[in-house]
Amino acid sequence: MMTISSRAALAALVSLFLAGPALAQSAAPAAKSDTAAPADTKMGKQRSPESMECSKEADAKGLKGKERKKFRRECIKDAKKSAADKPKS
Repeated sequence: MMTISSRAALAALVSLFLAGPALAQSAAPAAKSDTAAPADTKMGKQRSPESMECSKEADAKGLKGKERKKFRRECIKDAKKSAADKPKS
């Protein structure tokens, strides 16, 4: 028959074996490059001024989901077209 102190010692020993991998230090995360601009999105691309402006307009109109995507696609296309039509000085 095992005494309480024997059971406690066995439990402590088992917990050490099981906790070892859990407490092991993992590799340090890779450092972020300092070349990334703060305006970068999750995908790593900078948003164009047209895109940002169209997003603000969609927010103002309260558009969401498919309607927002459709509005932004048309808005950006129109904005780029009008920018291309302007004479460069």
